[in-house]
Amino acid sequence: MTIQATLFSFVNRWECDENDHLNVQFYFSRFEEADRQFRLISGLSETLVGARRVRHVRFHKELRTGDLITVQSSVAFDGPHMLTVIHELRDGGTGMLAATALDGYEPNASSAKNLRQRFSDFQTPMISEASPRGLSAGPAGLRATLPGVQSKGAQICYRGTVLPRDIGIDNKADDQFALSCCTDGVPHVWQRTPMTHSYLSENGFGRVAVEMKLTWATPLKTGDTVIVATGFTGVGPKTFSMRHHLFESRTGRLAATLDVVALTMDLEARKAVALPQEAHQTINKMLID
Repeated sequence: MTIQATLFSFVNRWECDENDHLNVQFYFSRFEEADRQFRLISGLSETLVGARRVRHVRFHKELRTGDLITVQSSVAFDGPHMLTVIHELRDGGTGMLAATALDGYEPNASSAKNLRQRFSDFQTPMISEASPRGLSAGPAGLRATLPGVQSKGAQICYRGTVLPRDIGIDNKADDQFALSCCTDGVPHVWQRTPMTHSYLSENGFGRVAVEMKLTWATPLKTGDTVIVATGFTGVGPKTFSMRHHLFESRTGRLAATLDVVALTMDLEARKAVALPQEAHQTINKMLID
């Protein structure tokens, strides 16, 4: 045994966003289910490797309504973490790689040899497509406070409540909930730039994420109220990056951070377009890092 088939799924129309492709929160939900299946098959658990530190996702190909989805999962000891689980999400009809996720764990260094032996039947080499590109591999912003990030220029873009439907099998809010908070808030982040809703609509452009890194700091439970405060962390010719900070709003404790590399896409050509010079200058003046 090596790589394992961990998910067979399908893109539903209601999971697609204004760009007419699968919304990022549903990629994360697919990876979450694939991970549960991989844990069952391989015997991987937090008792052995500790809690997951990050889930680092790269998007390679759009998935549209009706597309088939498959995920295969394995362990890569040559990945960016002491123990890395790779999930490869493919178009089930064509076999093309649509997205990859790296789950990073940092077990005790003394257990490395035993872990290699224990998971030897589930090991594959790291694939280059999954390697972090626009974001670092490790966790980010875990000591952030709401007043601290606001003092640097981050602004609140979302408020919400954890409902029973947002809870996973471990009785904590799941990845999809964190992503849904950020994706609901992100249009308001773009609105701070010259790439406003009106600008995008007039030019036939869409907002697209190409890389994401989710880091949980503390769990959220049913009834918790949340705030997302977001600031820009970098800008280039075609892409820019931001960090969403998800706080539990009653106590102000940090629950998670989501780092994102984003770009503007021509919705007809389905290709990235260069950022307007004005947008580049505006974002560069608002960096929080």
